[in-house]
Amino acid sequence: MNTIFMGTPDYATTILKALLRDESINIKAIFTQPDKPVGRKKILTPPHIKKFLLENGQKIPIYQPNSLKDEKVVKTIKNFNPDFIVVAAYGKILPKDILDIAPCINLHASILPKYRGASPIQQALLNGDEISGVSAMLMDEGLDTGDILGFSIVKIEKEDVAPTLFEKLSILAGDLTLDVLKNFNKIKPIKQLNVDATYCKKIKKSDGEIEFLDAKEIFNRYRAFYFWPGIYLKSGLKLKEIDLVDEDSQNEAGKIIEFKKSGIVVGCKKGKIEIKKVQPPSKKEMDIFSYLRGRRLKVGDYLS
Repeated sequence: MNTIFMGTPDYATTILKALLRDESINIKAIFTQPDKPVGRKKILTPPHIKKFLLENGQKIPIYQPNSLKDEKVVKTIKNFNPDFIVVAAYGKILPKDILDIAPCINLHASILPKYRGASPIQQALLNGDEISGVSAMLMDEGLDTGDILGFSIVKIEKEDVAPTLFEKLSILAGDLTLDVLKNFNKIKPIKQLNVDATYCKKIKKSDGEIEFLDAKEIFNRYRAFYFWPGIYLKSGLKLKEIDLVDEDSQNEAGKIIEFKKSGIVVGCKKGKIEIKKVQPPSKKEMDIFSYLRGRRLKVGDYLS
């Protein structure tokens, strides 16, 4: 099966690895996002999937177009004569000219039609969902509106944060992709019920700012934004490692209630959280007790 693969982050890389292990799948080309400047020094950095290919000596052609609407790009894809185009967290919408070349199968990290859009994994954690999953979708011109070809489900554990859930789902997605490609002609696509659809937005840095209002909401934001943007107070203090103590007690917001061996218990208007590690602005991550000593804070004081 001649296949073009489109993807950018490690989620896509894990799926690609599954395809590369199967001799019936012939990956003709990889399409990924252009290299981008990263960090304060703006070092030009390749996408995860390109880095993987280069480091492992894979001789698959890599394309990084700024736009898929370029006629040269469309012609390049047509010339590969693909049986399938597999898409996983590519980061660009495929125009109709490409959708018409071959069946385009997207591996979306939710149980569609729930969580269409840019951040399905984070949204599942934000909402405190107990299950998540991956849908294989036959792409159309809408935003994650195509017919469903198959799906796999996984349980979300309390200790799961965005990176661990990403990893679980990417492994599921790799197996699902192989199953769908090998059985494509036997699958009867299922139309999505638009009435059940929900959408999730692209995450902004400002989404990480929290107040000590609802402990469960803070904990879910911590899990969802673990990699980026993290969670932080108005002062810029980042809460790098926390746990949920309780969801329902009533407390003074931000009041330090208790010192434990592993961290400090801080009250929220609803519930309590335990804070174990923090990172002050422009400083390194530290345990919470080192931070409190520097600020001379004790039980009964307020964290801000």
